[in-house]
Amino acid sequence: MKTAGKSDLASSVMLAAGLNSHAQAMDAVDATVAAIRALTEAGTPVTIKGFGRFEMRDRSARNGRNPATGEAIQIPASRHLAFKAAKS
Repeated sequence: MKTAGKSDLASSVMLAAGLNSHAQAMDAVDATVAAIRALTEAGTPVTIKGFGRFEMRDRSARNGRNPATGEAIQIPASRHLAFKAAKS
């Protein structure tokens, strides 16, 4: 199964929105991704009805292992972007 990339998404946006060029559609996709990133990094979850919700989540520090050596290591706390798909 082929995975659609950003260029494929831009092509779909171009057709659906009636844009004149692939570059305009790519700009729209880039602007949307940048807005979602900026809002979630500022602590504001982004919900797109019928699609899903983007939000930043905290991961606590934990113990882990280096898979190459088996050595125990401490994995630091971090934040990551999470997406939860809408139910319908």
